[in-house]
Amino acid sequence: MKVTFPDSETLQTVNLNQVRNYLQIHGWNEDQPFLENAMLWHKSVAGEEFEILLPNQQNLGDYAARIRETIAILESVESRSQSEILADLITGIPNTTIQGVVMQIHTPNADKLSGEITLLGVIADKLQKIKTELADKDYILAIKAYQERLPFLCTGDLIKENQVFILKNSRNFILDDQSE
Repeated sequence: MKVTFPDSETLQTVNLNQVRNYLQIHGWNEDQPFLENAMLWHKSVAGEEFEILLPNQQNLGDYAARIRETIAILESVESRSQSEILADLITGIPNTTIQGVVMQIHTPNADKLSGEITLLGVIADKLQKIKTELADKDYILAIKAYQERLPFLCTGDLIKENQVFILKNSRNFILDDQSE
């Protein structure tokens, strides 16, 4: 089970304000501007000084490379994996295909063939619960996937709200025949 996306696209979607907030919460200090497009952040740990060069804008050409570098530095400082740090920083990945299993079918809506589904998939190398709303044929396939414990593929816009992953605009829910 995995979320599939090109690495640089994912890093490009990491919200700059989320990174700034993360650094502040974890004891990093905004130090000084670097040229016009970045800010230097510093943190001292056990007598060793660490530095992060964080862009001022998300639309810069090297934004993804800088976020990759930031996550690598955080991995060293925090003794946590890059995937754990990335999972904390992700706030949304548009047009993402999720591969996983259906964990739960919630009570269906009374007015039409639809309802909330809880999925289990991998986001940034970590198993995560993902909530989504499916209707009609997709909802029926999700029920089948749940009953028969079949893996699926589904595309949508992955967002994180209040530490919960949600797949919005879910579409193309299909059973994953390749895993058999």
